[in-house]
Amino acid sequence: MQKTSESRGLSRRRVLQAAMAAAPIVIPAAALSRAGRSAPSDRINLGIIGVNGMGRANLANCAKYPDVAVTAICDVSRDRREKALELHKHTARGHTDYRELLARKDVDAVIIAAPPHWHALMAIEAVKAGKDIYLQKPMTLYPAETLAVRNAVNRHKRVSQIGTQIHARANYRRVVEWIRSGKLGKISVARTFNVMNQGVNGIGRAPKQDPPEGLDWEMWLGPGPARQFNALLYANSYNHCSFWDYTHGWTPGMAPHIIDLPIWALDLGVPEVTSCAGGRFVIQDDGDGPDTQEVIWHYPNFTMTWTMNCASSFAFDFGRGKPARRLGIYFQGVNGTLLADYNRHEIVPEGDLLRDRTPPPESIAPSPGHEREWLDSIKSRKETSCSVNYHYRVDLAITVASLSYKLGRSVRFDPKTEKIIGDKQAARLARPVYRHPWKFPSEYL
Repeated sequence: MQKTSESRGLSRRRVLQAAMAAAPIVIPAAALSRAGRSAPSDRINLGIIGVNGMGRANLANCAKYPDVAVTAICDVSRDRREKALELHKHTARGHTDYRELLARKDVDAVIIAAPPHWHALMAIEAVKAGKDIYLQKPMTLYPAETLAVRNAVNRHKRVSQIGTQIHARANYRRVVEWIRSGKLGKISVARTFNVMNQGVNGIGRAPKQDPPEGLDWEMWLGPGPARQFNALLYANSYNHCSFWDYTHGWTPGMAPHIIDLPIWALDLGVPEVTSCAGGRFVIQDDGDGPDTQEVIWHYPNFTMTWTMNCASSFAFDFGRGKPARRLGIYFQGVNGTLLADYNRHEIVPEGDLLRDRTPPPESIAPSPGHEREWLDSIKSRKETSCSVNYHYRVDLAITVASLSYKLGRSVRFDPKTEKIIGDKQAARLARPVYRHPWKFPSEYL
């Protein structure tokens, strides 16, 4: 195991000193706004934490606009960090420790695309530091984290967007219009799923080895449990989902995109009872996350279900045969069923009960793009479509499902008091215990 890095022990004063030293001279948009002036082109000075996979994509989708200047790039991998810095070498400076980035005054907003076990802590510290946030999904891993992130964003009056970019697609908008038109009649259940087939060997096994040069593995682990470096775990977000301690598996990995549609279309609140069952029944690799899960969420007069399978990719109307990643959503109504995935939807009438099969008029405006919407909201201070105040309903359904899976029983939740009912153990386990020296910010509950 690599020794604890010096970066973990940085004092607040040293973090501030490191952040100020040799920084490019970039005037923050927020400061110019307070002075009664506008930044050039109302420029947003942007930082990012985590530049692997989706982080690179989010950064590129923001940096292409002339009103964005990338000023700070943070990653615990020197190789990943330097590759990203090369694209923004005239404006940005790099960091290994995200606290250095958050201490900088020339950063207005931050993309957080670190591994999921970091999301809650980084998001809360970012908004506390006065930064607006684009937070990759899953928003959090524990119910207490869900509420704490939402509360922190609101307390510090920051703009937030959760990285469920499928929400911005035209297809989802057309589905919402169909559901809200009432043409399908009363809808009593929505069925959602994500399946693939990784085979018995899963993602494989990695040899025992030291972390590569230039990687601060202790900082990668952060508040998560200590463990020896594993190249498969470290590689990418796909592999992350095989390791429970750092992601809680494929349900948090994919359900934010998929159950988002029923929650949006039906304006669902928080489920009152959540039941999750499953296990690791087939796959034998370095991971320990479930390869099979079934979830039932109970709402007043409505039920939503979720199927996750990593050992069979049969997907009903959405494909079969050759292994592939497949997903889908079914809305089952009295007059007909609507089935959809990211890119298409289909109406299946219940005989003659669906009398009007013409699509409803388009009433939801097209999105300028998920990241662009966030950038626009930073300027206008208007709430985004996937702010924490919307998305916490998606996230809480998932984090409570993970808790139910871990406990092996249903969990009851009171949406009014936002507390778990009648289960002291569940209430205790709903709040994470971070590895020393990291502490859960309980002041936001």
